[in-house]
Amino acid sequence: MGMSRLCELEEKLAEAPQGKLLVKRHGTEPAAGVCMEQVGFDAGRGLAELWTVFPGVVLLHGCYSARQCGFRSGPLRPALEVNHCRQGRAGWETPNGRTACLGPGDLLLHAAGACEPVVSFPLGFYEGISISADLEILEREPPEILREAGIEGRQLAEKLCGQSGYAAMPASAQIEHIFSELYDLPPRLRMPYFKLKFQELLLFLSMPEAAGTPQPDRYHTRQVETVRAIHAQLTERLDRRYTIEELARQHLINTSALKAAFKAVYGQPVAAYMREYRVREAARLLREEGGSIAEVAAAVGYESQSKFSAAFKEVFQVLPTAYRKQFQRRQEQE
Repeated sequence: MGMSRLCELEEKLAEAPQGKLLVKRHGTEPAAGVCMEQVGFDAGRGLAELWTVFPGVVLLHGCYSARQCGFRSGPLRPALEVNHCRQGRAGWETPNGRTACLGPGDLLLHAAGACEPVVSFPLGFYEGISISADLEILEREPPEILREAGIEGRQLAEKLCGQSGYAAMPASAQIEHIFSELYDLPPRLRMPYFKLKFQELLLFLSMPEAAGTPQPDRYHTRQVETVRAIHAQLTERLDRRYTIEELARQHLINTSALKAAFKAVYGQPVAAYMREYRVREAARLLREEGGSIAEVAAAVGYESQSKFSAAFKEVFQVLPTAYRKQFQRRQEQE
């Protein structure tokens, strides 16, 4: 994920107090029986904006710098929730002991109660859109286009989610076309676009090929918990380096399973992820601490300052010295 997108996320979160989830509701109050209830949040910060798009349909745009957050749409009558990941990664636990992992561009669809309402953000940040539809209300008062197309919400949910109650769809050009325009709209265009794109989404999901889309891998929750423990070990001491074989032995997991599950949860192979993680931590130290470039390099596990500088420039497009000066100039201007 590009640094510019992460900077945009931080700007969006500027008004959210640390340790709090700021919830904004726009437009009319939700229809009777339709609500979004906050059920979990950690010590980070977040901004959740909600719109009632149609009777029974609520759209939530969420930005989070946190490890987890949760909303539940209620009541638990026939409902369909569609989650789109713009940046970061997210994991939903399911009652059958598996975790569905989403990365940028992916969709997760689930029926009421089919996934736990608290979502984990393995990378510590996330931006996405969730659309919750009360299918009873939607069928009583369908938008004109959906009525013309003969789309019935409950049949669509059953077709897509099946017996498990949930389904994940990997990023595609069609999904990108529907969701990409929803994130940075001028205020006056938000509601018209939300209405248009919600109907386009259901039209797309009703196509036969949508139900047959290949599914991303899902992992047993215990495997996900193992790679989270491995992640904690890797990031606790950045001056330590571990081999895959060493980690597999310590955590009693097959090396192939470790590699696959880690990439599913964190979006990259272990080595590539840790390389970027070290650089991001170095950027924080350059902003917040006064140590030399050599000291920062050593703190994040680089013995060679030249190798550190090359890795830093590959991610941030500038050398560490220039990055620090740019940040200092911005601080002085403010």
